[in-house]
Amino acid sequence: MTGKFPLQPLLDLANTRMDEAARRLGELIASQRDGQQKLEMLQGYRDEYHARFVEAARNGIGPDAWRNFSAFIGKLDDAIAAQRRVVEQSRDRTAQGQEVWLAQRNRVKAFDTLSQRHQAGVAKQDAKREQKLSDEHTARRYAGGTKDDS
Repeated sequence: MTGKFPLQPLLDLANTRMDEAARRLGELIASQRDGQQKLEMLQGYRDEYHARFVEAARNGIGPDAWRNFSAFIGKLDDAIAAQRRVVEQSRDRTAQGQEVWLAQRNRVKAFDTLSQRHQAGVAKQDAKREQKLSDEHTARRYAGGTKDDS
């Protein structure tokens, strides 16, 4: 075995792809969070505008104002429905991004395991080689020491 892991380029590529997947996942999570905040803002604005409408209706408003309030609340409801779809699509993309990141992470783990096994094999062979050299050195020293005793 050589000291260099033969699949190192693949391990490096897998690490790069995992990093890219993690960056993309971060972007997807941020996008989902932004979409959710926008939805909550629209819902809050709709609730506030509806409360104004109810208050105005209690105090008596004309038919034109009634139509304007109703039309605007309808537009807010449409915007909320559209934003809910955006948030749901964003959740789906985030879930897909998580799956991609997990797949890349698992690939890195697999290559890393192979790398660790390779390094353990190299270390084992190095230890055997060192032991063999040590044994040979000891045998020569013993053989040389026996000749001195004669």
